[in-house]
Amino acid sequence: MADGISGRTRVCGIFGCPVEHSFSPAMQNAAFKAAGLDYVYVPFLVRPGHLQAAVEAVRALDMAGVNVTIPHKETVLSFLDEISEEARLTGAVNTIVNRTGRLFGDNTDGKGFLRSLKENTGFTPAGKTALLIGAGGAARAVAVQLALAGLKKLFLANRSEGRARELAAFLAAQAGTEVEVIPWPKGESEVLPGRAVTESDLVVQATSLGMYPRQQETVPLPFELFGPGKVACDLVYNPVETLFLQKAGQAGATAVDGLGMLLYQGALAFELWTGIAAPVGAMREALVRLYPVKKNGS
Repeated sequence: MADGISGRTRVCGIFGCPVEHSFSPAMQNAAFKAAGLDYVYVPFLVRPGHLQAAVEAVRALDMAGVNVTIPHKETVLSFLDEISEEARLTGAVNTIVNRTGRLFGDNTDGKGFLRSLKENTGFTPAGKTALLIGAGGAARAVAVQLALAGLKKLFLANRSEGRARELAAFLAAQAGTEVEVIPWPKGESEVLPGRAVTESDLVVQATSLGMYPRQQETVPLPFELFGPGKVACDLVYNPVETLFLQKAGQAGATAVDGLGMLLYQGALAFELWTGIAAPVGAMREALVRLYPVKKNGS
């Protein structure tokens, strides 16, 4: 928001249930202010039975657009006029743009992940191999974006092997990506196959393991096989430096925290609504004020 509400203020927001925990209002309003735009971003508590009416309100009230979060990311697709390829492949929308009355749905999670990787490390997926740990919504968004960006091969591991195989079959059919599902360790002393780490340029931790308040947990990996030239990314951002990132970094890998994905998915949404480059620095500062960057969840 620039200096206040005016008769020309454009409205953006976030639809969710719950929604009070969201960092997006602070981040996006900081961005609008830094860019000098007469926009405002507000949270909307939208219960599941009211989602269609809320989406229609975007059109009826001439809102610029909204973000969509739990539990609406999948359900909202049927209420939109058009969706991106990323949204189709992930089966979820996190950003709606009002294009003169037509509602366009996109998913900026995967693209935000890749932009974070590129900005922090210069990493590009084309022709590379990655290990993805997890098969939930965030993992699916990352997997789809890696495939669209030309990833050569994906190792995939998940506690529920059936869910991992379902995602692998989908990626092979829709994107032609080579995917190898690797088994989750059965015993507490076992780790994921070392070959998957050795052959991977990128390792992505996309489960809740290590998230506050259980920050002493991590995925069962042979961390001694990480080293210079490998990139390790954790989608968890509370704590910012997870045990996974600590161990991978100590072994020599380049560590990328989950705050970057949160930041850049929001930056991409800002750019879709406004048509101008996002003031990423101001957005990052807003996030850090909300959640000071600390280690080990301290």
